[in-house]
Amino acid sequence: MTDPQLVLTEGVQRALAAAFGQEYAAEDPLIRPSQFADYQANVAMSLARRLGRSPREVAQEIAGHIDIPGQVEVSGPGFINLTLSDGWLAARSGEQLADERLGVATEAQQTVIVDYSAPNAAKEMHVGHLRTTVVGDALVRVQEHLGHRVIRQNHLGDWGTPFGMLIEHLLDIGEEAAVAQLSAGAGNDYYQAARAKFDTDPAFGERARARVVTLQAEDPETMRLWHIFMGATIRYFNKVYTQLNVTLTDEDIAGESMYNAVLAQVCDDLQERGVAVISDGALCVFPPGFTGREGQPLPFMIRKSDGGYGYATTDLATIRYRVQDLKADRLLYVIGATQALHMQMLFASARMAGWLPDHVQAEHVQIGSVLGSDGKMFKTRAGKSIKLLELLEEGESRAAAVLADRDYDAATRAEIGQAVGMGAVKYADLSVSHDSEYVFDFDRMLALTGNTGPYLQYATARIRSIFRRGEYDPASARGPIRIGHPAERALALQLLGFGAIVSEVGAASTPHRLCAFLFDTASAFTTFYENCPVLKADSEEDRQSRLALAALTLRVLTQGLDLLGIEVPERM
Repeated sequence: MTDPQLVLTEGVQRALAAAFGQEYAAEDPLIRPSQFADYQANVAMSLARRLGRSPREVAQEIAGHIDIPGQVEVSGPGFINLTLSDGWLAARSGEQLADERLGVATEAQQTVIVDYSAPNAAKEMHVGHLRTTVVGDALVRVQEHLGHRVIRQNHLGDWGTPFGMLIEHLLDIGEEAAVAQLSAGAGNDYYQAARAKFDTDPAFGERARARVVTLQAEDPETMRLWHIFMGATIRYFNKVYTQLNVTLTDEDIAGESMYNAVLAQVCDDLQERGVAVISDGALCVFPPGFTGREGQPLPFMIRKSDGGYGYATTDLATIRYRVQDLKADRLLYVIGATQALHMQMLFASARMAGWLPDHVQAEHVQIGSVLGSDGKMFKTRAGKSIKLLELLEEGESRAAAVLADRDYDAATRAEIGQAVGMGAVKYADLSVSHDSEYVFDFDRMLALTGNTGPYLQYATARIRSIFRRGEYDPASARGPIRIGHPAERALALQLLGFGAIVSEVGAASTPHRLCAFLFDTASAFTTFYENCPVLKADSEEDRQSRLALAALTLRVLTQGLDLLGIEVPERM
């Protein structure tokens, strides 16, 4: 067992049982990092009142029963300071280095469905889609690494009344011209041209409305045209996904159209179960606890009064399919924070219908907005949404400019620029809590100092340069690891926390915590490198030990960045 926090947790829990009885064995010891020791246990503070004793007295009782590989000390009003021995840290670091998984445990497998990206096929992808795509892909990678069966679901907006006018516009300009425009990512221009005709040309409007009817009836010719439209649009989406290096493929597409045939049955089932009722001509679910401004029950509309369906209908059909057909144990919806009420009512309605049983977790991974330097929604100076592909290409070109003084050929510079540019954009997004807003700022993102993607990429490149200079292979570094200097100790302790942080990110869907861990790891390595000569160590034993610590740091940083979907160039 290499995780220090887990070792200490179990040690304190054994002490709790010995001190106060077996009923306290499962008590959370409240282990936290400490500036006075490696960790401190704060459980005495929470137990004191229940036991009718002072916190310090409780802490001393617990400390007397703690058996860990290190020192135990009670301080202050009842804090238990825990310091692991250098020998234990060195041995566990050696085990972590030898472990293919670097101390990350494989969890009992669940089927985890992650709904992310989900652009609208009638529009271009813009910066607002960046976060749902990047956060979702990081969560997918973490869940898979933890051993779960992960099913990606790209719930495209690929159905509905706008497609009547979009298909008619395709006929007007010709299939070839439409495909070229959509594949190039000019979906907004295409949509606006179709919309302008719909608003000003009565004949076109009539054709568009008629086309909606044939689309809903899945008329063969209309479906052929729809597939042409969708094929061109998906090719554009795939350009963005390739640029971002995300793992979504065409096989992961599960758009609104997929559920079109079952929407009527969804409504009938809900009505038969008494879950949905007619209200003002519309079919609605009224999940308990949701009220409007005047305290009236808030409706979750399943079928409109004109017989049409909306997002609520499709989303309920989606949950039913994912639970009943895909056998989901956990559902992660990586969707904008503005949809919080809709998602809450969706989950509540699905539970009322029995389609979301208690054993299935359903979570809304809320995504905050991307802001410009003015603190408003990130747009062009003309007030338009910024095209995501253009934004990513600018990130690459700026990264290449940052690296312009490096002595690389054009192909190598382009390759590094691509990895650094995309790493900068993705890390800036992932390093803040997913439900928070953040300001999009290329200068800050691309900085080689501070908590940025390029800083972490540079840290891995610097470690590799140590091995190149010494003509060592990082994969051959075995140690044994010895702990002597405080900087060696701090680095080893930091690295041993990798397994716990990956598990935590998987449980709580918090990739920003992995970012923080990797930044702290890189910072600990910098302190180690400045204080502990590696190639010029005083002895061969110290050199081999420090090479092993450097190799372990390289592997942890590389693996951690890979879980975030960030490539690591060999050189920078």
